[in-house]
Amino acid sequence: MFQPRPIVSMYFPPFLVVTLMGTFKVLVGTMALTDMKIRNAKPEAKQYKLSAGLGLYLVISPKGGKWWRIRYRFGGKQKELSLGTYPTTTLKSAVLKRDEIRAMVADDIDPAVERKTEKLYKHAASENSFKAVADEWFTKFSSEWSEQHKQRTIGRLRNDVYPWLGSKVINTVTAPELLMVLRRMESRGAIDSAHRVRQICSQILRYAIATGRAERDPAADLVGALPPAKKTHFASITEPKAIGELMRAIQGYQGSYITACALRLTPYVFVRPGELRQAEWNDIDLENAEWRIPAERMKMKVLHIIPLSKQALAIFEDIKPLTGRGKYVFPSNRTLARPMSNNTINASLRRLGYTKEEMTAHGFRSMASTILNEQGWNRDAIERQLAHSEKNGVRAAYNYAQYLPERKEMMQAWADYLDGLAKGADVIPIKSNS
Repeated sequence: MFQPRPIVSMYFPPFLVVTLMGTFKVLVGTMALTDMKIRNAKPEAKQYKLSAGLGLYLVISPKGGKWWRIRYRFGGKQKELSLGTYPTTTLKSAVLKRDEIRAMVADDIDPAVERKTEKLYKHAASENSFKAVADEWFTKFSSEWSEQHKQRTIGRLRNDVYPWLGSKVINTVTAPELLMVLRRMESRGAIDSAHRVRQICSQILRYAIATGRAERDPAADLVGALPPAKKTHFASITEPKAIGELMRAIQGYQGSYITACALRLTPYVFVRPGELRQAEWNDIDLENAEWRIPAERMKMKVLHIIPLSKQALAIFEDIKPLTGRGKYVFPSNRTLARPMSNNTINASLRRLGYTKEEMTAHGFRSMASTILNEQGWNRDAIERQLAHSEKNGVRAAYNYAQYLPERKEMMQAWADYLDGLAKGADVIPIKSNS
């Protein structure tokens, strides 16, 4: 029986028919590959492929996973690259990536080598990012800082700097970019914090220069770019009659005995609140009437000596039977293992009826500084007793005992003056002649 031959075979030889039909199937398969077809592709017992044409294909694994691959030839060798998984990488995205790779090959660039180079660059960039260098700087230098300073510094970096500059290669950070970070802080009224963040960034950038990862410090260009920070003065009482009233209120405090002793001691020694609450018995020399605070617990990281007046000594002797067997002079009311809260003195002043606008724990320092200067005591001795910063760090390390005889005389005169005001007297202590 006569069987009609396919039209194609009537005009082309058999071997060409096979080639044309294969090409036709590939073209039809490519044209037919759609997102719907991909979504509907079911896993089979063995891995199989769906071609998207021009070397791009989708692999379907027996477990149902689908990932894109592309084959290309470079330097006479067959090569293959992964282009991501479906549906994260869509058909459209995969086709765009395929076309980019084909364009690179046409420009005599090996996509595999280019991808490896880019990966190495990204790795190097992440190691030299602002955040990576800043974290390294923080780890290296923060071991000597107080816990409060540590938390404040890393908090400023995490909240105000890292979100905008953290991922940038540190050597590419510019002054305008850093200024935008500071302007955001300025816009919410945190001008003092903005100045401090500029200083922190400058330290980080100088560290990057020292370690060969930056060439200059753009933060230095921003000096003067922000409005001056408003100096905040701690509320303090400096009028003698009011000081007398405060001293009488302190002497009549009815709270816990530990808190009462700490509150009574504060005006006599006028140390920073954190230094008072962390006072340790090992630092107190009752025999020589001295309190020596180690450098690591001082803001300026220099040993500080407080000559103890007779009044201050009496307070230490009063509380020693209660807390002397522990570490802290003024432990927490909840546990002897920790010092009292950093807000204890302020809370006590509020309990006595003094608002934060009238008096603070830090205000006793301003009180002493104001009155002692008015009374004519040596300004340098006062500054040394307040443990204010010495610009020359080396000099400061050796000058902790500077003016010590005069300071001993001054501290006793100061305590006597306070007691005189508490009794209602108009006390004018003898000025130092040294």
